[in-house]
Amino acid sequence: MLTVIAFVVALGVLIAVHEYGHYRVAVACGVKVERFSVGFGKALFRWQPRRQHPGQQTEFVIAAFPLGGYVKMLDEREGPVAPEERHRAFNTQPLRSRAAIVAAGPVANLLLAIVLYTAVNWIGVEEPVAKLARPVAASLAEAAGLRGGEHITRAGFDGDLTPIQSFEDLRWRMTQGALDARDLTLEVAGEDGKPARQLVLPLSRMEAKDADPQMFRKIGVLAPLTRPEIGEVMAGGAGEQSGLKKGDLVRAVGDTPIYDGQQLREVIRASVDGDQPRTQAWQVQRDGQSLTLEVKPEVREEGAVKVGRVGAYVGAPPDMVTVRQGPVDGVWRGVVRTWEMSALTVRMMVKMVTGQASLKNLSGPLTIADYAGKSASLGLTQYLIFLAVISVSLGVLNLMPLPVLDGGHLMYYLWEGLTGKSVSDAWMERLQRGGVALLLVMMSVALFNDVTRLFG
Repeated sequence: MLTVIAFVVALGVLIAVHEYGHYRVAVACGVKVERFSVGFGKALFRWQPRRQHPGQQTEFVIAAFPLGGYVKMLDEREGPVAPEERHRAFNTQPLRSRAAIVAAGPVANLLLAIVLYTAVNWIGVEEPVAKLARPVAASLAEAAGLRGGEHITRAGFDGDLTPIQSFEDLRWRMTQGALDARDLTLEVAGEDGKPARQLVLPLSRMEAKDADPQMFRKIGVLAPLTRPEIGEVMAGGAGEQSGLKKGDLVRAVGDTPIYDGQQLREVIRASVDGDQPRTQAWQVQRDGQSLTLEVKPEVREEGAVKVGRVGAYVGAPPDMVTVRQGPVDGVWRGVVRTWEMSALTVRMMVKMVTGQASLKNLSGPLTIADYAGKSASLGLTQYLIFLAVISVSLGVLNLMPLPVLDGGHLMYYLWEGLTGKSVSDAWMERLQRGGVALLLVMMSVALFNDVTRLFG
């Protein structure tokens, strides 16, 4: 139920803001707006405010099908217009006014993202400290000299280093570097009075097509530093059958000393021989006493790879830090993050079109609904971050030069501005059909990806 509510609220807010952008600028330009609808199909609620801008009698509607919305304006192309109202029709407006009205929807979504990121910055969010667990063996992080336990204080590209406030902040920088094939410079805090040192994470060696966990596995930085402690143990699972209990601190697995939770998870994953689990002696500390347990994991398939699982939460919670910004810094960081997310979204779209990135990155309503529920269950700030990310995506997507989207209409206006002639009705119809076909293909791929992620 939480997932459904969070999804509906998210769609309602994002669509309403998008359409309000169109509506507000249309009214400001003197265009008559006949209907403002959130959703399509049968109207569930409709009303007409008593106080409206002079000359407006807009009907506001909430419709049954929530995946979209529209603002219906007076337009000679859609029906007869009385001569005395012709100056208020959309099609009779100057080019700059029509372009402003069309662009206002995506711009409203980007402005909403800034507001949401700013709110998160002001409220503050609990995030793991940027202390690194032991890197994955033979990964880029290990090759760069990371060994685990390092506290990353600054990071950046081309020598421009900025403070790292949390592990999530570091993951964002690594995502940018991997998808752009740019090396990331890390500054590691010194210990015992030693000066800070710098090392380079060679992300330019990667061919990252998907922003997914496998990308971070190739980088080698999967999680923040945690104690190698056993958490909740699943009833009847391999861990319980082997004698593991909540609170056990793992010191060694076989001949391998264990230093952190991520290392222990990697050791468990690798504890298989072909299709068979490998039983190993675990040295654990329980209530001040040292014990040796013979642990036999279960074998699970993870894609095309078979890995070990013990049916328990592995690793204690990491050290946390509250990331909060002041009034001015909060707004500025909201603007910067919106710009960075927009730029990254555009680059990923270009890479998908050119084949440099996988179409698996496309997500549809099922994945969005799943993320909406998960983020809402984690608290207000995580849900606001989710809304901001989707708002950026919606704003950028609508600026794509597809005929059925706002960006396609802006391309028509660009042609009109350059040639002095509007696009002919015949070409308009052809382009609209092509745009609808391409959009249906994108929606089909996104839905397929949703089903694969959630049920595959």
